[in-house]
Amino acid sequence: MTNTSGQAFVGRGFKYGMVWPAVLIILLIGLFPLIYTAIISFQNIDMFDEDTSFHGLVHYQALMDDQRFWQALRNTLIFLVIALPIEFALGLLLALLLLERLPGKQIFIALLILPVVVSPIIAGATWRLLFDHRYGPVNQIIGWVTGEAPTLLWTVNPNLVYPAILLAEIWQWTPFMFLLLLAGLSTVDRSLTEAAELDGANFWQAFWYITLPVIKPVIAVALLIRGLDLFRLFEVVWALTRGGPGTMTETISIYTYVRAFQQFDTSYAAAMAFVVIILLSLVVMAALKRVELVR
Repeated sequence: MTNTSGQAFVGRGFKYGMVWPAVLIILLIGLFPLIYTAIISFQNIDMFDEDTSFHGLVHYQALMDDQRFWQALRNTLIFLVIALPIEFALGLLLALLLLERLPGKQIFIALLILPVVVSPIIAGATWRLLFDHRYGPVNQIIGWVTGEAPTLLWTVNPNLVYPAILLAEIWQWTPFMFLLLLAGLSTVDRSLTEAAELDGANFWQAFWYITLPVIKPVIAVALLIRGLDLFRLFEVVWALTRGGPGTMTETISIYTYVRAFQQFDTSYAAAMAFVVIILLSLVVMAALKRVELVR
């Protein structure tokens, strides 16, 4: 018995010994930038000074009074609140459509997911060319429909810049939502929905009371992933408008980039990044708790 216990302990120790190096590397990669950012946020490092002494909450107090920061946060939330439901709805409709056996289904899915593999900065630059007011095909198509040449400045006009960014973002990331939801729908037992239909339930009743409860965890994870991704929205907006006109479409990520790498206000940008990290951590913890409740 003692021999067996000793062997089990040695085996367990060996397994933990094999895992610990990987765990340690992951912790170093994840925790070191976070800790270093927090330390810098309490110092005073900028283009003209490299004061590494402790300055307390000076930058955090300045951040609370920074109207540009709050505007960037508001812009980020606008993109998130509008784009996320649309991507979810379109992804779900596509997943429901392609769940059935259709001719050429595999080819269509392969073509559908192509936008996801394109770099966001390339996608943004491509959409900027598409929206060009003189040579872009978007204005040309509108001109063919209306019968007159339009002068729509998609990346400059305050009334058009949000739709332009949202269109590019939704085009690129709806297929990602579609893939996750299609994977979730594929796990639903078809016999349950078929039994419900035999009992007189229509498609939407079967979906609402049988399919939806089964895929709720998948929906929660999909919304969480895309929500976090939208909160750090940078590439598409930067390629299309660089946060303009003015700072009208400037997101948190763009404002942090400008303060850190254009104005070289390192400590202030670190404070901003740390606040965003804390906010996102709270959102993730609440979302994960919600997912556990759903299960």
